[in-house]
Amino acid sequence: MKYLVLDVGGTAIKYALMTEKLEFLEKGKIKTPRDSIENFIDNIGNIYDKYKNDIEGMALSIPGILDSDTGYMYTGGSLEYNTDKNMLKVLGERCKTKIAIENDGKCAALAELWKGNLQECENGVVILLGTGVGGGIIKDKKLYKGKHFFAGEFSFIAGNINVMSNNDKEWWGSLNGLDGLLDDFAKVKNLNRNEIDGIKFFEYANNDDKDALEILNKFTYKTALAIINLQCILDADKYLIGGGISEQDILIKYIKKNIDDYHSQFEYFVPKPVVDRCKFRNDSNLIGALYNFLIKK
Repeated sequence: MKYLVLDVGGTAIKYALMTEKLEFLEKGKIKTPRDSIENFIDNIGNIYDKYKNDIEGMALSIPGILDSDTGYMYTGGSLEYNTDKNMLKVLGERCKTKIAIENDGKCAALAELWKGNLQECENGVVILLGTGVGGGIIKDKKLYKGKHFFAGEFSFIAGNINVMSNNDKEWWGSLNGLDGLLDDFAKVKNLNRNEIDGIKFFEYANNDDKDALEILNKFTYKTALAIINLQCILDADKYLIGGGISEQDILIKYIKKNIDDYHSQFEYFVPKPVVDRCKFRNDSNLIGALYNFLIKK
């Protein structure tokens, strides 16, 4: 059987014709419309038209807080026009096939549960370091969503408990989002922020640049501290790091080092978090979206 699977992002919609065995028969992508839900639905509809005679259904990974059973989107994430819409209804009117949707961070967690590095775990956490900090929680081998479908929205965790304010610069999403890393580095190096991206930063870090390593250490210390906080709440089997920068071995090395350093200071029994990298990279949301469709069949 074949399925049309889409990974909707803020800048691009990636799509693939896939099988249950994770075969990618075709792949493509288009620019994500930023103006209206009508244009958004029309673009997805055009992709659907190409494959509608060959598929058993369509699966979507999409930003925002949503009820995947009813299709109602409480927020649209980076696509604000999707807020307060029933995506299954409006998309189903254009695409006459069975459709399943799920939040993008939760799809990444489902991918790791199904075929990735959480397969052997009862409980696990996927942490995605990107523009902000997203992810998903696996509890008793199932995706845990929470009463308001908000579980895994790590960006809103307070990064400074000594400051009682709604300053988003103190949220985990800002502290461990990519800007939290690159802004500091550009400032130290007196560079234009537009001249620095993740690839450039890690070129410096992998070449033992002192400034880059110092900033990376501070960045991963904040990551480690948040993971230990999650450990005190969830006591998960494993914590997986995802997002584009997770491909950098030095990032994972520094996170583990900072967890070791912080954990060694405990005078009481606190199980040390086990940290690993997500198995799937750019295809994680596609794989998780497909799995979400299959378990809802």
